Amino acid sequence: MIVLDSTDPAAILRTAAQCDPERTIVVAASKSGSTIETRSHLAYFWNRQSVGKNFVAITDPGSDLEALAASRDFRFIAHGVPEIGGRFSALSAFGMVPGALMGLDADDLLCTAEEAADMLGRDVAVEDHLGCQLGALMAVAAQHGRDKLTFLIEEPLAAFGGWVEQLIAESTGKHGVGVLPVVGEPADSPDAEHRLYVVIGDVDLSSFGEDGLPGPSVHLGVEEPQDMGAQVFLWEFATTIAGVVLGINPFDQPDVESAKLAARGILTNRSEAPEETGLQQALGQLRPGDALVIGAFVDPVLEPELQASRLALGRACGVATTLGIGPRFLHSTGQLHKGGPDRMVFVQVVSNDEADVAIPGETFSFGELKHAQADGDLAALRASGKRAFRVSLEELLQAGK
Repeated sequence: MIVLDSTDPAAILRTAAQCDPERTIVVAASKSGSTIETRSHLAYFWNRQSVGKNFVAITDPGSDLEALAASRDFRFIAHGVPEIGGRFSALSAFGMVPGALMGLDADDLLCTAEEAADMLGRDVAVEDHLGCQLGALMAVAAQHGRDKLTFLIEEPLAAFGGWVEQLIAESTGKHGVGVLPVVGEPADSPDAEHRLYVVIGDVDLSSFGEDGLPGPSVHLGVEEPQDMGAQVFLWEFATTIAGVVLGINPFDQPDVESAKLAARGILTNRSEAPEETGLQQALGQLRPGDALVIGAFVDPVLEPELQASRLALGRACGVATTLGIGPRFLHSTGQLHKGGPDRMVFVQVVSNDEADVAIPGETFSFGELKHAQADGDLAALRASGKRAFRVSLEELLQAGK
């Protein structure tokens, strides 16, 4: 399975080259049916081979994507549940259909999730309720300055971090409060005094000796892969409780649309790209307790190099860091970035495109879409009063060498 969540032209071309149209099922997934990335990807791959049996749609009933899939005689259409928000839908068709296509046993995952739901029922006292305890801990820790929820996840389960990152960031980051999930940093990363640690699975912490991690921590065991169904339910429940304790609605995302609207405006009325700032000037805006947030609108193959830069800068500046590849992170941590507390400095990088790729039926290309999304995100951050800077990609990559 290849997950395509990039608008970078090089990523589009590479994915197409990896896929034999005769032996590839294209799964277009969008709850609303109007997600611009999904629409654009679908237009591109349909243009390569317009054979309905090679396409699957996952969407809510009544969406434009459902109508399009029906008109093109897709192999099948899987419906989501409109009452379930996107980030809470991992145990619905949006998570289970791709999993089943990969050969995973969806029944096993759903069974462990159901067992977790029974254990976290209404008849369980709050003091014995893991979901309530975990959610309250997340929120109260954030209120007392430990707002960097740092996940240390057993390697075979590491991809779980990408999902839980969105769940927590988009659910809690609004109205000036929020919990910043930190995924992909080693356990000995700096600024432990502003972190709450979460250990999932069997993670080697022997280097810390008897004292353990340098801050408060939660340890969650995972015995079998199918136990991740229970983890999904637990974190959905706990995140909801955290939202209640923080005094916000964990089910809305009031600031997500701002970057989308800005990008649409830029696509309609082309303008000059924002000027770049020196990396050191941007880093100079960091204050004690801040996090460095890197948003990279680049080919995802650069992620390992960007990760090296992220970790090097975190150690040099003594702060927690996050790394998001755009436009993926706009649908994940973007809400927290705009609506969360002013405890983040944003560094954005955008790659130039050696080649561009047309989007059938649109007046803009994938390259133009990527740059508009980057410009729109930066504009939305600045409009929200955030400390946001665009820096040279080359300068950022050099920091990791």
